[in-house]
Amino acid sequence: MNPDNIIKVEKLTKRFGEFVAVDQISMDVGRGQIFGFLGANGAGKTTAIKMLSGLLQPTAGKALVNGFDVYTEPEKIKRNIGYMSQRFSLYDDLTVVENMKFYGGIYGLNHKELKIKTEEIIQLLHIGDFKDKLVRSLPLGWKQKLAFSISILHNPPLVFLDEPTGGVDPITRREFWELITQSANGGMTVFVTTHYMDEAEYCDIVSIMVDGRIEAMGSTRELKAKYKAADMESVFVTLARKSKRANQE
Repeated sequence: MNPDNIIKVEKLTKRFGEFVAVDQISMDVGRGQIFGFLGANGAGKTTAIKMLSGLLQPTAGKALVNGFDVYTEPEKIKRNIGYMSQRFSLYDDLTVVENMKFYGGIYGLNHKELKIKTEEIIQLLHIGDFKDKLVRSLPLGWKQKLAFSISILHNPPLVFLDEPTGGVDPITRREFWELITQSANGGMTVFVTTHYMDEAEYCDIVSIMVDGRIEAMGSTRELKAKYKAADMESVFVTLARKSKRANQE
């Protein structure tokens, strides 16, 4: 594995019976990159992320994540990544600080480390006045930013974000991407899926999946030039038209 690549994938495939959810995808993801993983519903994005994060066994192909094999070392992968799913993953009936303590314990942080990280997150998100409030009382945008911050509480080298900005307003989306960019500038690799094509512009590399396959990959500048498109929305529409799947994943 090239030491500059934190993810190496070769012909990775996942079948569910006769249905091929992910069909021989190959890609390299460099350390410290923001890697955008785009595709319509049903394209196979979430299935691919679950394989790469050690949550789902592939059917065929190869993949190394931070040097760990997805077949034989899924538990090591889980311990060395951050993961934020489409569905909000914090506990509504715990306070902000209690959620941090809970996940800090899962990630193996000691008392001193947890105290430092908790204070950092509170200051970063400006939520000092809400640290002792139940998470259910927070606006969705704050919940999402808090969930992201807690997903990287243990300073993993890689974080997977599965449509993290779904349903939040444009201002909160921009603030969320500021957090992502800050993490990447600190050396963390961010592997992110999104339905918002304007967010693709924040990514160093973008791949676009159609019906389980990667149809295109490159920088946004390269993709717009290749497809003679004014923006990523136009690139996406051009490729998505090829889809033959039902609009479900």
